[in-house]
Amino acid sequence: MTRRLWKVGTNSGNNGCPTLYEIPGTDRYVVQGDRVTDSGELGQLDNLTADEGAVTVPRELLANFGPKEPMHVPQFITFEEFDGMFTSLKHSAWRLETRRRYASDEDTDTYAQFLAEGRVDWDLNDPWCVERRDQKALGKRFERVRILDEPTTEGQRYLLDNARRNTAAGEDIRVISRALADEHRLPAEDFWIFDSRVVALLHFDDADQMTGVELITNPVDVVRYEQIREAAWHYAVPYDQA
Repeated sequence: MTRRLWKVGTNSGNNGCPTLYEIPGTDRYVVQGDRVTDSGELGQLDNLTADEGAVTVPRELLANFGPKEPMHVPQFITFEEFDGMFTSLKHSAWRLETRRRYASDEDTDTYAQFLAEGRVDWDLNDPWCVERRDQKALGKRFERVRILDEPTTEGQRYLLDNARRNTAAGEDIRVISRALADEHRLPAEDFWIFDSRVVALLHFDDADQMTGVELITNPVDVVRYEQIREAAWHYAVPYDQA
């Protein structure tokens, strides 16, 4: 079905290019401009697919006719897209884990074994471990800081045992006490930072089930999360020294 476009404005006089169009009833725009065809320039664009193209337009077009009102519109991605970020990243992934329990853990056979035996026989050749080792072999870093309560919760003790598996797969796992995290004003947010340029903020409901993944790409906001990462990493200690 052909979408109707609403012409917002143009810098072109009467030759049609460049021009900005809005798709009515949506928050999306169509930009008409000179096509970028140089392979070197296209190669600098992040994750450009075969179905995508790029155009150039003067700054005045966006300044004069782009949206003016400041508005934060959360950008959510699917869980499948989130999983894909762990192989598409270029150099690093860093996680802050803040919750006292993760409901999804409690549905696993490994959690049941942990409750029964106090430890888990981790399968170090499952797909998750193989993927992590493959990415580590490419020179990529995977790091986490986990906040621990005093005393630790059942879910946190399970994750401490899980750290043996993560470490064997190539991750660097560190921990920090809740009291020290609060002292240094670490947030309650659970998030990943990918390549120091994009944050995946994890959303949970009151039952501790993860409900969504919000991407944060505004550089000012990303820097705030990077400051949190620096503080957490500085005060955390290796999980087996806690």
